[in-house]
Amino acid sequence: MTDPFFPKMNRGYNATFQPGRLSIGLFLPIEEYGPEDIPTLARHIERVQLAESLGFAAVWLRDVPFNVPAFGDVGQMFDPFVYLGALAASTRRIGLGVGSVILPLRHPAHVAKAAASADVLSGGRVMLGIASGDRPEEYPALNMEYDNRGARFRDSVQYIRACFQSYPRLDAAQGVLNGHIDMVPKPVAGQVPLLITGGSQQTPDWGAEHGDGWITYPRNAQNQKDMIAQYRRYVATVGQGDKPVMQSLYVDVLDRSDARTRPIVLGYQAGTSFLVDHLADLQAMGVNHVALNLRYNFSDVEETLGRLAQEVLPHFPTGQA
Repeated sequence: MTDPFFPKMNRGYNATFQPGRLSIGLFLPIEEYGPEDIPTLARHIERVQLAESLGFAAVWLRDVPFNVPAFGDVGQMFDPFVYLGALAASTRRIGLGVGSVILPLRHPAHVAKAAASADVLSGGRVMLGIASGDRPEEYPALNMEYDNRGARFRDSVQYIRACFQSYPRLDAAQGVLNGHIDMVPKPVAGQVPLLITGGSQQTPDWGAEHGDGWITYPRNAQNQKDMIAQYRRYVATVGQGDKPVMQSLYVDVLDRSDARTRPIVLGYQAGTSFLVDHLADLQAMGVNHVALNLRYNFSDVEETLGRLAQEVLPHFPTGQA
């Protein structure tokens, strides 16, 4: 039997992830844009503040160093750590996540320093999804090898965790920490949560042991249920109790709550009645957080957020840190 409690980490993690429950967040930018479009980022800070006031659990940023037109998504454009600083200063409660930092493209010392800084500035609300990257074009631009990204990912996780300790000692491929230097600041709770995205070129048991949770993608119901159960079996096998699972979901929220539902890319065009039922099904499967993406939502953004807050969020309340 798994431990009924997730590990206690920082404010953002503890409020966003609760065993047996699902909370709802948002991917940024909170606006509609097409595959070839660059987002306007209209009222982007105000919309995050609105999301916070309405009770959304977290907002999630993207780490997209270069616009790769063939990929069809430039994310929120801003560097995620710079943006985390801006959001830390303009919000008070909402969780601040990155889904996900591409570890092989950044030196882990810089990731650790930036993450701890944003965590302190936000009062302990930062959560880092981490990934090995899936845009091969970015690697030569940074003089990095694509084929060894899995090894660099593992090395980076070890290095980052070492930096959160006092005067760490570590002999790693990306640097030697000799115990005579220290990195400050330290995260508010002593660590920043690291949630592994997908497989990140790792074995399932390594991911279960070294991550603080798992970020995955929408799948058909049975496959998703099986994948989550498998992940939690690996977590139990390595003796770490239980850890949270989150996924994204693209939505186009229609005006009528009982509107006809149709599939869209990685999600649904639907009314809120269907969304409540679908999210309840995900909760029953073991999903603990769903980050909604509104890039294909054609209704007014503020009205959509209000509709979700009034008709969906009450069914999935955010926990208390």
